[in-house]
Amino acid sequence: MNLVLFGPPGAGKGTQAQSVCQNYGLGHLATGNLFRTHISNETPLGLRVKSILDSGELVPDSIVLDMVKEEIQKDDFKNGVVFDGFPRTVAQAEGLEEVLLNMGLTIDAFIMLDVPEEMLVQRLLSRGEGRSDDTEEKITHRLEVYRKETSPVKGYYEANGHVYSILGTGSIDEVYSRIQSVLDSLRK
Repeated sequence: MNLVLFGPPGAGKGTQAQSVCQNYGLGHLATGNLFRTHISNETPLGLRVKSILDSGELVPDSIVLDMVKEEIQKDDFKNGVVFDGFPRTVAQAEGLEEVLLNMGLTIDAFIMLDVPEEMLVQRLLSRGEGRSDDTEEKITHRLEVYRKETSPVKGYYEANGHVYSILGTGSIDEVYSRIQSVLDSLRK
């Protein structure tokens, strides 16, 4: 099973992806985690990505797609993958589709976590990761970038009929239960 877990910054994608991966035996591919690893290791890619992220912009599609293509060929993803925070643009969605088709795979579900914007801002300000882009000004900019560049990805997947909107508010377990209902219905 290959899934896209989608939503704006602060929607809970990473938290929910961990539970889905653990309970369904899938690999977790979070481009944000890949970027943070490169940044903490101060690789050339990490330094480039850090400056892009610090400005609140999205990392160019070509960089992201190359990283994802390399990553999903690892054994961790042989049973399937949960894409967390990826794809972020329609071009990335198209590129991912091409990569997967070349591997004989497809996306089985696109799960959208819907959370009101004021709750997103609260979550991002309080998550305490110490990220340089977790200031109110940068969060507002990131949400604007999401609305402009990332939210159209949902429309791309709606054309394929595999979009499931999930209310992303409530406890972590309540949100997971909603996701689990969708995934279990796909397995029948």
